[in-house]
Amino acid sequence: MLIYENALWVLLAALLLDAVIGDPGWLWKRLPHPVVWIGKLISVCDRHFNKTAHDPFIRKLGGALTLFLLVTGSLLIGAVIHALAASLPLGEVFTAVIAAVFMALNSLYRHVAAVRDGLQTAGLEGGRKAVSMIVGRDPKQLDEAGVSRAAIESCAENFSDGVVAPVFWFALLGLPGLIAYKAVNTADSMIGHKNEAYADFGWASARFDDLINLPASRLSALFIALVAPLARGSIRASVRCTLDDAGKHRSPNAGWPEAAMAGALNLSLAGPRIYPGYTVNDRFLNAAGRRDASAADISSALTIMLGAFALQTVFVAVLAIVFTL
Repeated sequence: MLIYENALWVLLAALLLDAVIGDPGWLWKRLPHPVVWIGKLISVCDRHFNKTAHDPFIRKLGGALTLFLLVTGSLLIGAVIHALAASLPLGEVFTAVIAAVFMALNSLYRHVAAVRDGLQTAGLEGGRKAVSMIVGRDPKQLDEAGVSRAAIESCAENFSDGVVAPVFWFALLGLPGLIAYKAVNTADSMIGHKNEAYADFGWASARFDDLINLPASRLSALFIALVAPLARGSIRASVRCTLDDAGKHRSPNAGWPEAAMAGALNLSLAGPRIYPGYTVNDRFLNAAGRRDASAADISSALTIMLGAFALQTVFVAVLAIVFTL
């Protein structure tokens, strides 16, 4: 159910605003980004409800309370902004601008492209420095192929989390749904870790994030597969890899867009990865594919991401027209 009549047209405007303009850095140097405020609330809850003296059940309860506060608070704030926008002469434009703030295509493209550019202009060290801005693994342990694969995996996964999922939840629930999604996704990135500090406290946020990303991860895999020919890939190979290998990933969602990208580029992605202090021994997605990824493959992944974004945008536009008729 669409939360208001012109939601899809507003969403289309937000998508184009994010793609063309992105996050205005000059503004966020003067004002805190809304995600920063979400992070501050999560940090406050972390300090108050995640004490080492508490037993695991109490810490899980504190994490569930944190999630409840985030979701209800975000829905309320979104509803207030929506009501405010409805009272303004150009309320739909205002809503589109706010929605664009919570979308990440422009930012994602720039960060992934920086890894490619770093490899091309400053060699391995340049690539390592740039990739450390978008992944948590130890960059010193990555060779050129490892840096390239890490950037491509981040491109695929964050296309789902940062582009498709916000679009899905805005289309379904408007600004309240979009802001609530972003709050949960931020919580997962901050406290949804399976380590001693957050295994209990972050459990509720991690599981809820898995749940609300289910639709977007499948949609993103579909969009990626359908535009695989833009990078001389095969739709069939991408779909086959997705269906065969998505479940091999430790995440119930990240495996879908990553497997689709692996099949589209004929690359092996995921697999064992080294993080500061520990190693993840995951299976490869598309194990028979190439592992010698390069800066050129990052460019191909970016081409696919832009094509998938364009396909999604066309899909939103078609829906907007259908709902207008």
